[in-house]
Amino acid sequence: MNVWGSEIAVVVAIIVLAVISPGPDFAIIVRNGLLYGRKNGLFTALGIASGISVHISYTLLGLGYAVAKSAWLLEAAKYLGAAYLVYLGCMSIYSSFKNGSAKLSLENADSCLSKNTSYGNFAAYKNGFLCNALNPKTAMFFLALFTQVISPSTPKSVQIGIGIFISGIHLLWFSLVVLLLTNSKSSKFVAKSKAWIERGVGGSLIGLGTKVVCDI
Repeated sequence: MNVWGSEIAVVVAIIVLAVISPGPDFAIIVRNGLLYGRKNGLFTALGIASGISVHISYTLLGLGYAVAKSAWLLEAAKYLGAAYLVYLGCMSIYSSFKNGSAKLSLENADSCLSKNTSYGNFAAYKNGFLCNALNPKTAMFFLALFTQVISPSTPKSVQIGIGIFISGIHLLWFSLVVLLLTNSKSSKFVAKSKAWIERGVGGSLIGLGTKVVCDI
């Protein structure tokens, strides 16, 4: 196995562990999948996978190294990402109170979720895309990966391939999560706990955003 071939094996292991670790992407998948249905959840997963392209692009263009060396750019990126996480959390909590009580009847659950036309597929995609693209933790992960693990001598074609793999594994994992969340048993749980799910996810997103700011 050549040098960059061994890098790929290490990168694959790191990526798989990073993707399955709970974070903002997982929280938004849980929210959109449970509350708005399977199709919305899958569009969110596609948005998350697409968001990876932003990190891949600036990394391959060498901008990641420049950002890593610029303290104010690094802090600005972190604050922007943290602000978006807090915004998502606040909107989730606001939505839970706006849409009614914290408990829905089982009989009305399906109609409530299926008739929620205020949250379309594009909105779900945009949610996932921005959540990943503006996630400072993901940005730091890519900066570390492409400056410390992957050698500058690694062919660009291999680096692009790694980027495509990262995007693909995100899509695969979060699509699987959506499929598991949107079965019949989950629907009954959502019927009982819709508003509390939104509040729980909202609180988690606010907590994650606050932690990012505190770590700066």
